[in-house]
Amino acid sequence: MPVNSILGVFAKSPLKPLEQHIDKVHECAVLLVPFFDATTSGDWDEAVKVRKQISLLENEADTLKREIRLTLPSGLFMPVERTDLLELLTQQDKIANKAKDISGRIIGRQLVFPQQVQAPFKAYLKRCLDAVSLAKQAINELDDLLETGFRGREVELVAKMINELDRIEADSDDLQIQVRRLLLSLEADLNPIDVMFMYKIIEWVGGLADLAERVGSRLELMLARSS
Repeated sequence: MPVNSILGVFAKSPLKPLEQHIDKVHECAVLLVPFFDATTSGDWDEAVKVRKQISLLENEADTLKREIRLTLPSGLFMPVERTDLLELLTQQDKIANKAKDISGRIIGRQLVFPQQVQAPFKAYLKRCLDAVSLAKQAINELDDLLETGFRGREVELVAKMINELDRIEADSDDLQIQVRRLLLSLEADLNPIDVMFMYKIIEWVGGLADLAERVGSRLELMLARSS
């Protein structure tokens, strides 16, 4: 989006660009599901195609991030600190970066998890993406929060979402342990270099939930300062 367009959006709503950014980040991250579907079925042409979409969306999120940083007013007449908004933006952007890193590493090594690991890994991935989806929902409440002066039912709704984010992140930690234990039981029959990269991918997928939880934490801090 051109800078002058971003300025126009800020004129209407200082928080709308952050919502646009998290929407782009979410769109990028959820492509990991069809990406891994393609890799586990051995369709590397499709995997490369989805990877290109992930990379394009990550670049678009980066462009939005830079434009927001350049145009975010320094004297907003609202109960929100500019530094809080910028930190929120940074955490959001890291989710798209992580999705790009995951897909790039898988493509680079043509890495496929063992058959026994694929189903639990997919469940783990989807739970981590649940956190990203919930972070998106919470950020998309910012406009309504602004309208209500960061008080009332909207604040309660966002607080519930933030608590749910913590629960999903805990769930993803439990699922990660299960996937790692299963992979450990199969290590002896696998290429040790591939195993090393598999553990790294498992860690990075968990990072999606961790980053989504950080978005919630930053939003919670922002609400506390604005109340």
